[in-house]
Amino acid sequence: MAFEALSEKLNNIFKGLKNSGKLTESDVKTAMREVKLALLEADVNYKVAKDFVATLSERCVGEEVLSSLTPGQQVIKIVNEELISLMGDANAKINFPSSGPCIVMMCGLQGSGKTTHSAKLAKYFKEHEGKRPLLVALDIYRPAAIEQLKVVGNRVGCEVFERGQQKPQKTVKEALKYAKDYGFDFVVLDTAGRLHIDKELMNELVDIKKIAEPSEIMLVVDAMTGQDATNVAKAFDETLGIDGVILTKLDSDTRGGAALSVLSVTGKPVKFVGMGEKLDEFEKFHPQRMASRILGMGDVLTLIEKATLTVDQDEAAKMATKVQEKGFDLNDMLSAMQQMNRMGSMRSILSMIPGLGNVSDEQIEVGEKALTKTKAIITSMTPEERERPSIINPKRKRRIAKGSGTEVQDINRLLKQYEQMKDMMKKYGLTGKLHNKNARRLRAGFVKRYGTKK
Repeated sequence: MAFEALSEKLNNIFKGLKNSGKLTESDVKTAMREVKLALLEADVNYKVAKDFVATLSERCVGEEVLSSLTPGQQVIKIVNEELISLMGDANAKINFPSSGPCIVMMCGLQGSGKTTHSAKLAKYFKEHEGKRPLLVALDIYRPAAIEQLKVVGNRVGCEVFERGQQKPQKTVKEALKYAKDYGFDFVVLDTAGRLHIDKELMNELVDIKKIAEPSEIMLVVDAMTGQDATNVAKAFDETLGIDGVILTKLDSDTRGGAALSVLSVTGKPVKFVGMGEKLDEFEKFHPQRMASRILGMGDVLTLIEKATLTVDQDEAAKMATKVQEKGFDLNDMLSAMQQMNRMGSMRSILSMIPGLGNVSDEQIEVGEKALTKTKAIITSMTPEERERPSIINPKRKRRIAKGSGTEVQDINRLLKQYEQMKDMMKKYGLTGKLHNKNARRLRAGFVKRYGTKK
């Protein structure tokens, strides 16, 4: 995950500060040197890292820290505030025109993930803003580029406008007329990927800009390119005048320095980030939340938003009603696991939970294998066994183990976990009829707050 190494180093530095009690100016300066090294190792632009640490040092040797009863916590608070300032005090938004469709022109280097993220952007605004997007295929140079856009467009439920190998300038004119005639209010132009030193192709981008008069020019940058990402952004901005940046592959083992450097170097904010290969692993870039992740504080707001969007509300309501009336069984356990799986990888989920952002790759792998094994075991059971786990005797266990490629002890472990979950849900009145003390207290609190017994 991006920033993993930086997060670990910063937390080690802060741990030392928190254990020091009173801080001296010398303590702060030593810590700031380590912060600077950590930033440079994370591939943050040298000037950005230098200026950032200078600002930190000035604030941290002030009276508010050195005279504080909790100086280590004060330093963390200041670092958090300065990280937010470095990435932009608020999440930047798309510039929507007062009338007509919003036209977003996507540009970037070859292989940056531009075509995929054109579809991701269209999907995001379709689902979050209720827009009706049109994807326009303008890459006539890369083999199968148009076909790729049609495939991802189909997967996100968005129409793709294409005219084969026709000149992109002509296709843009026809696409914009088509969008107005058929009521599309969000148009995404997927231009050809290029090298920023390629003058001929850069001139083509300038032509497309003149014709389309886009509301937003979005540069797609691969976060794994490190400091070069800021050089790319600077070059495109000088030629084209970009409005914002989409950082891709922020879920990978990248050092993440680009996210911390882009705004300072180019003056252009990061507006969206790609967090995985799936078409719904795409988020608005929130500087406050990213700073929180970097400092190991988690990102509960994004986790809640992701859960709200990915969990099937009807399915969840049916499951709640069923559990309330008939009790919790292994079908419910499997359903809950599948709902969680839709939220993204285990690593991306853990990174948003305070205190769990620095879980090792080995621990993640163990957890993912355990989940896969659990799903295999449950799906190897008969419908009756899932509904009534109590009937699973030694003979059935051996059959389930053989069918799922596991051992009998794995079946025993799962059944024990299931019983623990069932007991916990009973304890808090979440299954069966609400008759115990805990259940009555929960219901009374709910009625008092929401004024209903439903």
